[in-house]
Amino acid sequence: MDNPQTLYKLIVLYMLSRVNTPLTKSQISDFILEKEYTDFLTLQQTFAQLIEAGMIAATTYRNRTHLTITDEGRNTLAFFQSKISPEIIKDIKTFLSDKKYELENEISITTRYQKDLRGEYSVELCAKEQGQDIVKLTLSVPTESMAENICNNWQNKNQDIYKYLTEQLF
Repeated sequence: MDNPQTLYKLIVLYMLSRVNTPLTKSQISDFILEKEYTDFLTLQQTFAQLIEAGMIAATTYRNRTHLTITDEGRNTLAFFQSKISPEIIKDIKTFLSDKKYELENEISITTRYQKDLRGEYSVELCAKEQGQDIVKLTLSVPTESMAENICNNWQNKNQDIYKYLTEQLF
């Protein structure tokens, strides 16, 4: 391929086209940087250019940017996908297959908090499965540090908490 930047864009688009859920910038970066296709700064430029061109959409949740491919991105990929080598396509498929559970779990577990009118913090915790909420909790806590702690713990302990809730409630 004549322009390496174009290849990086196609790799990102291809990765996003192969999954049913968003991927985070860090998940895509892990693959591209591990394979040493490019460096971190160039990859960040690639993300920015794809977003600006309307080929991918970005949504940020607590310092994580979730990316999805748009119709424009799908159309572009359909036209240029043949420019991605079979070896790179194989590497992407292997990465997505090997990391399927980790990728889905990272996206399916979300947290956020905000200060409410009383000066307390409202913490929202959510676990999704196949795009559907299976647990959605809202807690009110007095301090921001407690809110951050709850969000961090939800990332690591959500399965245990879900199991406990279902055992207690069913």
